[in-house]
Amino acid sequence: MSAGSGRMRLGCFRVGPMWLWKALLVFVAIAFAGQLLGVIFNKSLQQDRSRSLFSPDGQGPSLGSCRPHTHVMFLKTHKTASSTVLNMLYRYGEESDLHFALPMGYQFGYPLPFNAHRVKGYRGPHVIEYGIMGNHMRFYKPEVEKVMPADTFYFSIVRDPVALAESSYAYYKSVAPAFKKAKGLGDFADNPRKYYDPRLRNNHYARNLLWFDFGLDHNANFSTQLARRGEESIRHAFKLILVSEYFDQSMVLLRHALCWPLDAVVSFSLNARQQKPSGGSSWVGKAAAPQPPTLSLTDAQRLKLRDWNALDWHLYQAFNRSFWEEVDRFGRTRMEQEVTLLRTRREVMARVCLRDGGRPVEAARIRDKTIRPFQSGLVKILGYELQPGLGNATRQACLRMIRPEIQYKDLLDNKQFPRSAPQAAANPAGGGHVRKDSSQLRTGELAVGGRGGVGRTGEEERDW
Repeated sequence: MSAGSGRMRLGCFRVGPMWLWKALLVFVAIAFAGQLLGVIFNKSLQQDRSRSLFSPDGQGPSLGSCRPHTHVMFLKTHKTASSTVLNMLYRYGEESDLHFALPMGYQFGYPLPFNAHRVKGYRGPHVIEYGIMGNHMRFYKPEVEKVMPADTFYFSIVRDPVALAESSYAYYKSVAPAFKKAKGLGDFADNPRKYYDPRLRNNHYARNLLWFDFGLDHNANFSTQLARRGEESIRHAFKLILVSEYFDQSMVLLRHALCWPLDAVVSFSLNARQQKPSGGSSWVGKAAAPQPPTLSLTDAQRLKLRDWNALDWHLYQAFNRSFWEEVDRFGRTRMEQEVTLLRTRREVMARVCLRDGGRPVEAARIRDKTIRPFQSGLVKILGYELQPGLGNATRQACLRMIRPEIQYKDLLDNKQFPRSAPQAAANPAGGGHVRKDSSQLRTGELAVGGRGGVGRTGEEERDW
């Protein structure tokens, strides 16, 4: 071969890499464009989510010329959706920079009657202006009035005592001697006096628990006169009593009573307990959700539990009637419209904030251990996972809505008392002390918390 043919081979050798480089450049350009479009899409998605979360729709229908209440006391009754309500108060108080009346641990000395000195940082009557009080206590208004301002709005929530007993048994089986001895709730209902000793610690969970939480004698023999006297004392102390079976309607009444924006009372169900799948598609249908064998009740046993909790049954009937009288004054059509707005807003926020459109998951499946709900009792307590890729402001707003009660209280405590050393909280339900790591099992009630729910699986109950 001549030198010329050698140059031709060399030229051919040079042509190949030029095409390869061109192809590589085209590939890089396409990849860069795809990445740029992805960034733009993600930013657009974040902006859309942010707009959904912080849109004017969050204000809700006009409240007129009222002024928002910034002094609020909530009696957090047991097994009544109260943890979800407390989350709303925590959120509103944090966003409005209100001062919280917080317990030393997680409750105000429960089950002892409330004493003002149980409030962390308390220095005497009305030395500090407290805005929000809502952790578990056994109500005693003379002591509460030492802490909260004179214009404080007092409210609480009740629940059908049979459903409450089912939840109480599931949660306090290991700490209430009356429940511990029984083979199941039906066995207890058939002969409660066989298992119940009023002298034993924590047996208050097994009888007239609402009556007890309101500060009344839950072991008193029922009489109509006594029941009415107790009812009147509660009406005198509280401006509004909500009903957990009608949770969304309750939130509409509460919003108007407090003069708060709609988003302040939009919530995701916290401390929901898992049920066996029922084939439904809503969180609402509690009656259709099968109960674990130890919680199963016959109709006769339900009547027996109602009789056993006769004082609570009286309260429930009385405040259920007055609740619907309040709805009538509000207007039934207007209520239906505002409930629809609330539920629509909740669905929007679930799509923005939560994975799987809001489906609750078992605590062990939640990647972020700091938002895992505390577990106790016979059933699993469910929680939520946030959507990935949320902007910072959106993520913080969403996180407030799903943060479990214990973790939220710790966060507020650290903000309000930044130099305080962490302390173990007394465990009023089971005795002893508990650790601050809420992902670990604690014995006791610290993280506890009808047509009112919202959701997607039919496998859980609101806050029970």
